[in-house]
Amino acid sequence: MPEVEISRADVEQFLSRFSVVVRDGDRETRHAVTMSRGDFERLGRSYRTPEEFVRACFAFLLARESNEQILASFDVSQIATYFPEFEEIIGNPPA
Repeated sequence: MPEVEISRADVEQFLSRFSVVVRDGDRETRHAVTMSRGDFERLGRSYRTPEEFVRACFAFLLARESNEQILASFDVSQIATYFPEFEEIIGNPPA
C-alpha cells in the first residue's frame, strides 16, 4: 500500500488547502488538494479531522488508480466527476 503524507498548506474561512505526497516504492507524486468547509461538513462528518478525510479520499483513489494517475491539483468535489460512487462510499466509511 502506498504511503500517504498529508499536511495542511493553508486554511481560509471557507477553503482548506493540503499538500499530499504519495510514495509507492520508488514512485513519488505530489498533489495540491483543496476542500471547502461545506464539502467537509457534508462528506467528512464521519472523520475526526480534515486531514483524516483527505487521507480517506486518497485511499479511495489509490484503490482505483495509481498515484501517477491522480491529478496533480484538484478539489475534493471533483472526485465524484470521475468516480460517481465516491460520495456514497466516502460518506459512509466502514466501522
